[in-house]
Amino acid sequence: MAEHGALYRKYRPQDFSEVRDQEHIVKVLEGAIKKSEIPHALLFSGTRGTGKTTMARIFAKAIGTSSVDLYEIDAASNRGIDDIRELKEAVHTLPFESKYKVYIVDEVHMLTKEAFNALLKTLEEPPAHVIFILATTEEEKLLDTILSRCQVFRFRSPSRSVLASIVTDVAGKEGFKLSPDAADLIAIAADGSFRDALGVTQKVILASGDAIGSADEVAAIIGAPRGEIMLSLVKSLHEGKTEAALEAISEAVAAHVDIKLFTRLLLENVRAIMLVRHQPAKADELLSNFGPAAKDALKALAKESASPLNSHLLLRLLSATEQITYSPIPHLPLEIAVIELTTKK
Repeated sequence: MAEHGALYRKYRPQDFSEVRDQEHIVKVLEGAIKKSEIPHALLFSGTRGTGKTTMARIFAKAIGTSSVDLYEIDAASNRGIDDIRELKEAVHTLPFESKYKVYIVDEVHMLTKEAFNALLKTLEEPPAHVIFILATTEEEKLLDTILSRCQVFRFRSPSRSVLASIVTDVAGKEGFKLSPDAADLIAIAADGSFRDALGVTQKVILASGDAIGSADEVAAIIGAPRGEIMLSLVKSLHEGKTEAALEAISEAVAAHVDIKLFTRLLLENVRAIMLVRHQPAKADELLSNFGPAAKDALKALAKESASPLNSHLLLRLLSATEQITYSPIPHLPLEIAVIELTTKK
């Protein structure tokens, strides 16, 4: 069994062939290497946990840069002018044993204004043996002058299906089996982050009393509701039972469920019902990530053509999801939406 928190490091891609869901970037980088047209400044932009630093290391390795000529700087903690001045001086020394010295500057948007200006001067005329790879989660905070000197690569958030596939594969390599609905729940909770997905998987493996991970085990770890609470809420909405629907929300709050994730899962359930209703031939495919009990219940609800579980309800829940972030009482927007939806005549 892997050490706590080690799965993301243990299964980090080591070369381009292992990178998932970033083919648009891999293709360009491999082409640049093949044609010996290596950019001297690259910007990797994307949300957290999408593999920007991993890709930077893979690229450095692919152009023959050894570990002694690879430098990683965390701009969040080395953000001042003095740190960049040291870098400006260091770039002029030749690599120890490689053709290129590669500097990976993570969270580059965190640099101070003075440090930005100093970095800009270095980017304008970098020595031929130096390559900068800047990484950021907030590209909009970067100066246009920085962007204009870099070849920009924008990382996609991995799809839910890719994340579910990855955590299933990694769990299997650790001698652990994740049920499909458990893997899907991890993928939803990870919200587009490879790192978060494997972090949750690690916790599930450590917390489980056996070698099989169920959706309820995952739910307990990530603050998601147990399956029966969610089904109870969905059925209550279908039947227009305000009291029962509010009771399901209360039960989730008492269990310390993450309300934003709870609402996201409610959206997933109602969306599945709506799609199955309009695409019955694809029911098994659309419900492939749900557990047996949920699958049967959602199929039955989808057959009710007059059900209030429709696009109008989905739009109202989407609005509630956005409001949760700013609400002083996180579950209040969902309670208001439920009351509106179940009492509307």
